[in-house]
Amino acid sequence: MTFENTLEFAKKLDSQDQLHKYQDEFIFPQVKGKKVIYFTGNSLGLQPKRTKAYVDEVMNDWANLAVEGHFYSEKPWWDYHERFANPLSKIVGALPSEVTVMNTLTVNLHLLMVSFYRPTKTRYKIICEEKAFPSDQYMFQSQVHFHRYKPEDAIIEIKRREGEHNIRLEDVLAKIEEVGEELALVLIGGVNYYTGQVFDMKTITAAGHKAGAYVGWDLAHAAGNVKLELHNWDIDFAAWCSYKYMNSGPGNASGCFIHEKHHNNSELPRFAGWWGHNKERRFKMEPTFDPVHGADGWQISNLPVLSLAPYLASVDMFDEIGMDALIQKRDLITSYLEFILHEIDKEVDSSFEIITPSDPAERASQLSVLLHGEGRSLFDYLMKNGVITDWREPNVIRLAPVPLYTSFEDMYEFGQILKAGILGKANL
Repeated sequence: MTFENTLEFAKKLDSQDQLHKYQDEFIFPQVKGKKVIYFTGNSLGLQPKRTKAYVDEVMNDWANLAVEGHFYSEKPWWDYHERFANPLSKIVGALPSEVTVMNTLTVNLHLLMVSFYRPTKTRYKIICEEKAFPSDQYMFQSQVHFHRYKPEDAIIEIKRREGEHNIRLEDVLAKIEEVGEELALVLIGGVNYYTGQVFDMKTITAAGHKAGAYVGWDLAHAAGNVKLELHNWDIDFAAWCSYKYMNSGPGNASGCFIHEKHHNNSELPRFAGWWGHNKERRFKMEPTFDPVHGADGWQISNLPVLSLAPYLASVDMFDEIGMDALIQKRDLITSYLEFILHEIDKEVDSSFEIITPSDPAERASQLSVLLHGEGRSLFDYLMKNGVITDWREPNVIRLAPVPLYTSFEDMYEFGQILKAGILGKANL
């Protein structure tokens, strides 16, 4: 498609967009009496309007039924999480039995490492990507300390080549082969939070398995954003937060995936708790743990239904739309934003370097942009003029045009505000 940097062209794209109506499903902050252009769905998604009804339902059941709400509410609390199995399995490409919801992301990664990081004297190393999200780095360090290894010996970071912003697939595969029989676990972010690079999860997983290691993925920036086939890619485990692209609310519950090939492995250790016990016998209060079959058997505690309600509202919306439709718009609107940035670049003295891969197969709903010649003042200008974006030192802004609630007109308007911010500074 040949793009144009005009309001008329942007409106034409919106008129052809089957998902455009979903903008009205969300609540937008206001700046200067106008709804914002929201680019930070990769940090916290907007609130769907339907969320309140899901939360109110739980609150009303609590008020009217109290403890009996566990069994007699319209959506009984004791099996509330089971409503996620089918819609969530479609989002991440899994069998319904392979997904569950519980806890929060880093907690779940720690719990999954109980099962899948089982170091020995000779096989104890973890491969991750350089500049992983800090929480993952802290998790790796604390895990290897727990097992009495030194992080500098046990954690292997795959680095970017000199002068490059992204990690090459061949370097990941070469490092896996190099570590070889010392490799216990590959655990990488499916989408790098800083650059927006999408990793080839299928190929990397196969390479890790060939080396004899388990392979897991942190899908914080991938779930609800990237076409995933966790079951078919033979991934051992994965976890993700729900409050970014899936709009479940700040700090909300995490999703987990455990491949079905592990469900019957009684030798696989796990930390157990009451809610992971055999559902049909849970209230018999038996002393010996008998896990629920499937991913639900990794649950530990009674689930926070008030937190799950907004998440359920969101996955129901995803189920209406389907990932294929989301990704089709994602690719088009991200390409249009890329075009707008290049067009504005021609009209100002500053230069923009997009450090996110240009290949659509290696990116999703994020463009990370180095603003050469610009500083924090430009970010502040954008925020004051209704563009909610994300600043990362030294001079990177992350822009996430989430297909559920951003429009092509938003992309055009952003370009005009960006240009005004740079030219206004030059004219001072």
